[in-house]
Amino acid sequence: MRVMLAPMEGVVDHLMRDMLTRIGGFDLCITEFVRVVEQKLPNHVFHRLCPELKTGGTTPAGVPVRVQLLGQHPVWLAENAARAVDLGSPGIDLNFGCPAKTVNKSKGGAVLLNEPETLFAIVSAVRKAVPDTLPVTAKIRLGFDDRTQVFDNVKALSDAGATAITIHARTKTDGYKPPAYWDWIKKVQHLSKAPIIANGEIWSAADAKRCLAVSGCKDLMIGRGALSLPNLAQCIKSDVPPMTWAEVTDWLVEYSGYEIFGDKGRYYPNRIKQWFGYLKNQYTEAEFVFDQIRRLRDSDSIVEVIRSNQYRFAVTKE
Repeated sequence: MRVMLAPMEGVVDHLMRDMLTRIGGFDLCITEFVRVVEQKLPNHVFHRLCPELKTGGTTPAGVPVRVQLLGQHPVWLAENAARAVDLGSPGIDLNFGCPAKTVNKSKGGAVLLNEPETLFAIVSAVRKAVPDTLPVTAKIRLGFDDRTQVFDNVKALSDAGATAITIHARTKTDGYKPPAYWDWIKKVQHLSKAPIIANGEIWSAADAKRCLAVSGCKDLMIGRGALSLPNLAQCIKSDVPPMTWAEVTDWLVEYSGYEIFGDKGRYYPNRIKQWFGYLKNQYTEAEFVFDQIRRLRDSDSIVEVIRSNQYRFAVTKE
């Protein structure tokens, strides 16, 4: 079984990828999407979203990082895919699942699930532009507003030559509301020549086992669950216990050092508060600490509050 770290716009950047892959358990990371319109993007755009391109296309822990592209024009997506792999991306992922209204209004992301012929055209063009030795993968939802759309879409992606297809087991209309409909993934397994990767509502090792059993998949992609429980990938793959709050705090402080002294220091207060929003799903301490930092704007003060609550007893969800 492989576990992949999902692309989460504005959340899972190179700093978060570095930290989570050092904690361990991940086999692959996908970047936040690179928006492609009608131009061949300059190198610095790819380097900004994927600094790992400068170090062999992997995180410092050695986990491959695949560039994700989002757009609607097959030719331009192919041109930019070729550039990304020339810069060192170990393959290309295509985003057909983003539910954001601003993205969908400009005909990107999940809105393309209404057009299986466009999915076919895009994947076909990108597949021709990328060396056969490198993967071209796609991430979709079950549909835009109709789960039955997944049948035509999976067949289109498979016929176009996708190496693997990740399915977030909800429609765009479903958003992120539970549940995830893992059983619908199993319904389309027979339509794809490529392996299908399951995604959605995986918060624990127990969830992962149920998802694999219900979906018929061998591999998983996790996103919000990994931010809520930083060693979730290890829990899934190696049956280790969830991190204690004290252990999580060590990583929070280390991440704080990345952010404060890195190239995104001015965003640190908002980013760490955003992460606490996920941690509250697993750790009772996170709610308590968040209440103390929510109005703070000074980075040093936030880190001090986090440190001072390191050994508060935590209860994690089963």
